[in-house]
Amino acid sequence: MKFRKGDEVKITGGKDKGKTGKIEKVFPKLHRVLVPAINMYKKHVKPRDPRRPAGIIDIVRPLPVGSIALICPKCKKPTRIGFLITDGKKVRICRKCEQKV
Repeated sequence: MKFRKGDEVKITGGKDKGKTGKIEKVFPKLHRVLVPAINMYKKHVKPRDPRRPAGIIDIVRPLPVGSIALICPKCKKPTRIGFLITDGKKVRICRKCEQKV
């Protein structure tokens, strides 16, 4: 997976298109990422016990990786990610400015 925890991303599709945020968690097997305050949904909850009353809560759902683009820390533009192997190490690079990400 090309995205990592802590990467700054821009949302390119869906109801939150155009917003930016940092990746909080990555789900590689599902090809999804969790970005706080993006892709918020409401959930209706029944009362379970006196400590957890009924109500409507906001939850964050993971986004598919096809709906996000990495914001390059060097050129500050949304970009695709490429890989370059130098000295036996695989390094992520920005496709626009060719700098290490």
